[in-house]
Amino acid sequence: MYNYIHIDEKWFYMSKKKETYHLLPTEEDPLRSCQSKNFIGNVIFLVAMARPRFDCEGVEIFNGKIGVFPFVTLQEAQRRSRNRDVGTLEMKPITSVTREIVKDFLIQKVIPAIREKWPRSRNEEAIFIQRDNARTHVNPNDEAFQVAATQSGLDIRLVCQPPNSSDMNILDLGFFNAIQSLQYKESPRSVRELVDAARIDIPRINKLQLEIEGTLPAQISCDPQIIRNVMDILS
Repeated sequence: MYNYIHIDEKWFYMSKKKETYHLLPTEEDPLRSCQSKNFIGNVIFLVAMARPRFDCEGVEIFNGKIGVFPFVTLQEAQRRSRNRDVGTLEMKPITSVTREIVKDFLIQKVIPAIREKWPRSRNEEAIFIQRDNARTHVNPNDEAFQVAATQSGLDIRLVCQPPNSSDMNILDLGFFNAIQSLQYKESPRSVRELVDAARIDIPRINKLQLEIEGTLPAQISCDPQIIRNVMDILS
């Protein structure tokens, strides 16, 4: 059986142009403002999904969620404002996503995520990362990607979906719409809040099963930026 991981990019917006609210008679109308309804803040996300996997007893060993990766950068604020000081790291969207940027995300983010989450019992099987034929997508024979895939210890390959294929509908018509709908409920007001609202929940790592297999990690890595944010809140 082939192991396919579907990837695609999607624009996620802060809010809709028009929204419907159901309020009690005593509630005030919610107010959200922007400079122009035709230029609502947004971020491009790269989403990687696969089919869930189950063991012989029907227990889920892999939920299929590889990750949601926002095309953003962290930049230091050049000026002081009422919302932040000079030098504060601000999250800015990457507005022009080129082939080199997509390749960097595949190498630096998608491949490590696959290596971390893919079922160990299926490590010997070939994994096909399938995407459409957009111009910004990486060539299947790209040397840098192949080197990174080999170094991961997995047989990871890039393939293009057939023309006029419906294989991506699971993302375009299902998953993307579900995530966008949940994200609207959070009413994000900044790029960072939008990114937090659109991320996939971290799956359970099944510690008992990993302990039985002797593969339970002694420690779990954490993003240094998260630690800094927590320390700032505590102080």
